[in-house]
Amino acid sequence: MNTPKEIALCAAKALDDHKGINIKLLEVTDVTSIADHFLICTGSSNTHVKTLCDSVEAAVVDQLLEPLLHREGHRGGTWVLLDFGCLVVHVFTNESREFYDLERLWNDAKEIPLSFEE
Repeated sequence: MNTPKEIALCAAKALDDHKGINIKLLEVTDVTSIADHFLICTGSSNTHVKTLCDSVEAAVVDQLLEPLLHREGHRGGTWVLLDFGCLVVHVFTNESREFYDLERLWNDAKEIPLSFEE
């Protein structure tokens, strides 16, 4: 059984491996019951956003065997949400990320430092 943090770190690594931009992992357990973690990332284009989401899904579902409960916004390509229950992944284009500004909205959440050294 994977812990919520292990799932979040696996997803973050998948984003980093596929050149996700400005990856932020927020621990939201103390501010909402929606999930334990929010993972926020920017893609450089709609195609890149799709690729990033596909890589997260492959890592979490195929490697960790954690089910994807819901995928939202995939057709538009400017903001995709992947819901794994304990982890919600938000992948934006730059314009959408600036517009929604989730880091400001969830500024009471604790940011977890990420390091992707090989």
